[in-house]
Amino acid sequence: MKITAVNAIPTSLVVNPKLAIVSAAGAHPESHYLAITVQTDEGLVGYGEATVAPGWSGESQGTALVLIQQMLAHALIGSDPLQTNMLVDRIDRMLIGNPFTKAALEIALLDLKGKALGLPVYMLLGGARRQGKIPLKFSIGAFSPKEAVRIAKHAANLGLRAAKVKVGLVVEDDIARVQAVRSEMGDDFRLAVDANSGWTEADAVRALPALERLGVNAIEQPLRRGDFRGCYRLRQRTHIPLMLDESVFTRQDAIEAIREDACDFISVYPGKNGGILKSMEIAQIATAAGIECTIGSNLEMDLGTAAMLHLAVAMPNLATTVDHDILGPLYYLESLTQRPISYEDGCAVLPEGNGLGLEFREA
Repeated sequence: MKITAVNAIPTSLVVNPKLAIVSAAGAHPESHYLAITVQTDEGLVGYGEATVAPGWSGESQGTALVLIQQMLAHALIGSDPLQTNMLVDRIDRMLIGNPFTKAALEIALLDLKGKALGLPVYMLLGGARRQGKIPLKFSIGAFSPKEAVRIAKHAANLGLRAAKVKVGLVVEDDIARVQAVRSEMGDDFRLAVDANSGWTEADAVRALPALERLGVNAIEQPLRRGDFRGCYRLRQRTHIPLMLDESVFTRQDAIEAIREDACDFISVYPGKNGGILKSMEIAQIATAAGIECTIGSNLEMDLGTAAMLHLAVAMPNLATTVDHDILGPLYYLESLTQRPISYEDGCAVLPEGNGLGLEFREA
């Protein structure tokens, strides 16, 4: 079997305006991504998704499209799609950075490989370590306290019993937002905060007493990217676990975070890490250090979300005290796959079937 064509299809969806996220990293009112198809001479097609966002990794729909069409597709055409490691290494040698673009191709290759072998992607990762229902937390933007409460109630109506509140702007406003959600939802509603690199160390220290009083169960990315020493100092000041997201894109980042004793959790997901296989490697590094991982999100559509679910089912050290962000489809009003990701009892449900278990709904 040989790869005969690699196509990148621009896909854009508007985020539900009643839920669109605003954070210290900016606003996310629309998603402009790519769907990837990898075709073979035997008629099999693998699907991937590039969940690009310029403010996150410097990639856009346009740059990803050009890189795939003019460079990366040529590296795959004519190759055996079952040789995943070789093809992923080839792509890495051709292009520095651009993890979300690379991840889309790797996801499509794994989807194709699963279909060719008659296996779901999680079996290609060594098999399931847990059931295919992953508990979620909703993401509440940096809105007014009243709006934050409205969205928390929406999450509860969907069956979720956890959320994270975006902070990292003005500390007093951040705390008021968290306080409003806690007061409305009660102590049994699990609550984390996510600063998206927006706080200074002084801001974070000032926020800690209130966050402890409000029973926050995790502080995600409180300081700027790569400030491992600052995160280490924060950990000495609080019992609330610290999670790193923007600071850990690569395996090398994970090693540095662990060396600096900078976190209690590491957020992994295929787009940010350059693919499912690299997310698994980061999870294995974290496991060796006794650190659990959560699944983060860039508001993936259904194909990207399916990739996250296969990772979550197979990875060795999925966090159990903090919930996960496999929630992109909950923010859109439509789906671009023949059947959407399903959600039950506050969990995202692993699609059944070979490969990712979903088919792109092509025009």
